[in-house]
Amino acid sequence: MSTPNQTLTGVRVVSLAINLPGPLAAARLASLGARVTKVEPPAGDPMTMVAPSWYEELARGQEVVTIDLKDPAGRAEVEQRLAEADVLITSMRPSALDRLGLADAAQRHGLVLVEIVGHDGERSEEAGHDLTYQATRGLLDPPSMPRVPLVDVLGSERAVSAALAGLIQRGRTGAGVHQRVVLEDAAHDVSASVRHGLTGPGAVLGGALPFYGLYPAADGWIAVAALEPHFAQRLAAQVGTTAEELRERFAGESAAHWEAFGRQHDIPIVVVREPRT
Repeated sequence: MSTPNQTLTGVRVVSLAINLPGPLAAARLASLGARVTKVEPPAGDPMTMVAPSWYEELARGQEVVTIDLKDPAGRAEVEQRLAEADVLITSMRPSALDRLGLADAAQRHGLVLVEIVGHDGERSEEAGHDLTYQATRGLLDPPSMPRVPLVDVLGSERAVSAALAGLIQRGRTGAGVHQRVVLEDAAHDVSASVRHGLTGPGAVLGGALPFYGLYPAADGWIAVAALEPHFAQRLAAQVGTTAEELRERFAGESAAHWEAFGRQHDIPIVVVREPRT
């Protein structure tokens, strides 16, 4: 475990975001020392139903309150909380942000507003989710579903960066800052490796190189990443040079054997494991 970083101690964050990008960003800010209040609608955060353990992980150490933003009393309560905050995180359509007066409230209180949206410009009101963002950028291999919500995760990190940059700018000017994080833009950037031919079926890092890929061992799978010449040379000298030679040798021993072998000879080889808690 890395040493806890409490750089944001004293920074107060109010998050109105549900689902994943916003709460993940808020959790990251909390891990940096910020005091986070997570405001949920009366129906709660959908994450409690689809992934309750992850919801608990993301909300850990935060103040979680239920407020109905459609009710004037609820909006007044949020206004009071914003008056004492530094950062506001939202993840709603721009029309809803305007209708609830949240952008104006953030400006009025001199906050850093981190607005997470799916699209920008003419498509700013269009609905979307991680799956659709990945689909439009060529990141899917149908019929397989993505194992990781890449765009949501990258979007959350962008939201953290936006919050930090906003705090720096506010410190210089003393005025509120409005930062918009567009998930479709994040999808475009995360797809760069595919667009430029680095990854994907048959690409350099997509199976074209025998020293960089997945191989079946006697009891599972291993990931071999001997990309640099010195790693590749060691692997060639110790195991084999072609995909066929490597496949035959790897299949003869356990995955744990090859991981230990990699450590012994300083070659990136690890067991392909299931996610761990």
